[in-house]
Amino acid sequence: MLGIILTGHGGFASGMEKAMTQILGEQSQFIAIDFPETSSTALLTSQLELAVNTLDSQQEIVFLTDLLGGTPFRVASTLAMQKPGREVITGTNLQLLLEMVLEREGLDSETFRVQALECGHRGLTSLVDELGRCREEKPVEEGI
Repeated sequence: MLGIILTGHGGFASGMEKAMTQILGEQSQFIAIDFPETSSTALLTSQLELAVNTLDSQQEIVFLTDLLGGTPFRVASTLAMQKPGREVITGTNLQLLLEMVLEREGLDSETFRVQALECGHRGLTSLVDELGRCREEKPVEEGI
C-alpha cells in the first residue's frame, strides 16, 4: 500500500489526522508530522526521514503538505527527489485527504498525484456554486 506522510505548519498535520481518524478510523501506512513554531528545518528533516524509513520501504510514498513553498513543502520535496516513486502534493484539504486515503490501494505515486489534484479541485467550491449545480441537475418538467 502506498505510504502517506502528512506535514504542515503548527498543528495542521495532527489536526487533519485527528479529523481523518474520527471519520475513517485508524489508517495504516500513514504518518502525520507537525511543524510547530518551536521546531527547526533540521528537526523536521530528521522527522520526515524517520517517517520515510518507518513506512514499508517496498512501497512508494506521497507527501501531503499544507503550503506551496513553506518549510514542510521544501523539506518533503528534497526527500521526494532522492528516490523515484515519491510525490509531493501541496494545498492539502480534508476532502483530498479522506478520499485519497480510501483510494490509494493499488495506486502508484504518479496516479495518486493526478487523482489527488482532481479531488482537491473538486473539494474547493462555494455554496452559490453548489446551489447552482443542484438547480441544473433538476429535470425540467414539460408543460402541457
